[in-house]
Amino acid sequence: MNLKAYPKSTLQSFGIVGLVFVAMILFYPVQTALNDSIGLSPSFLIYYTLAMGAPLLLLHFLKKKEEGTVKYLMKPKDSAVVLLLIVATVALQWGVTSPIGTSIPMPEMFKEMFREMAEQMNNGYGLLAVAVMAPFFEEFIFRGVMLDGLLKRKSTWAAILISAALFGLVHLNPWQFVAAMVIGTFAGWVYARTRSLIYCMIIHFTNNFGASVVMYFNEDAASMDAELQEMYGGVTNMYIIIAASIIIAAVCISMLNKRMKMEVANDDPFQKVEIGNSAELAN
Repeated sequence: MNLKAYPKSTLQSFGIVGLVFVAMILFYPVQTALNDSIGLSPSFLIYYTLAMGAPLLLLHFLKKKEEGTVKYLMKPKDSAVVLLLIVATVALQWGVTSPIGTSIPMPEMFKEMFREMAEQMNNGYGLLAVAVMAPFFEEFIFRGVMLDGLLKRKSTWAAILISAALFGLVHLNPWQFVAAMVIGTFAGWVYARTRSLIYCMIIHFTNNFGASVVMYFNEDAASMDAELQEMYGGVTNMYIIIAASIIIAAVCISMLNKRMKMEVANDDPFQKVEIGNSAELAN
């Protein structure tokens, strides 16, 4: 493939992750400086916006410099696709990511870290950071920039899996890596089929909002102290819920495959947004 692309390679994709890590470190003093004056959750929201927003702007500049024009598809064309994405994401949570994640032993140090994270997220500022800002910034970085570039140079599934694995890596722990890898693969597949970032953001929002709700009502679930069968209401219920969730996810993905074929065949334009410029309609 001779298409202009950024990133051009897996190595450049690792460079994107490195840039995100550097920004997280550089802006961390902002959070610590604001903790006492405005509180943990508001300071985290400001920190997160800076730590993700700065790399995104730089990455957009690099992508635009390499590729010329960079635009992002931001308008959903099919409400049925949106509904299927939401149901499939919830089913993947209950049937895949939660069972795998809870099967990985967690040291007490990490349990305490997740408890503190849950406390910070249990208010409007925390929910805004996790359920709104994270889907926005992270989907732009990992799907809109990284995966988009990889799709121009690599096979579809190689690009999807590389971007999903690096999306998992940036979370820096095996428990969130599992969820990020699964959700990242699902979002990557949807992006490869539609090039729609808004669909990826809907998947990400549903995943994060659902996790936030569970943490709000179940502190043990937030720190992985609860056994999976307890969370699901018993061993029998656990097996039934997992099996049903996997079936529902498979059915939704099959239906999505058909709906997205119809969407690609449709000639109606997407709304496109270019960072740094006013929103414009693609004619």
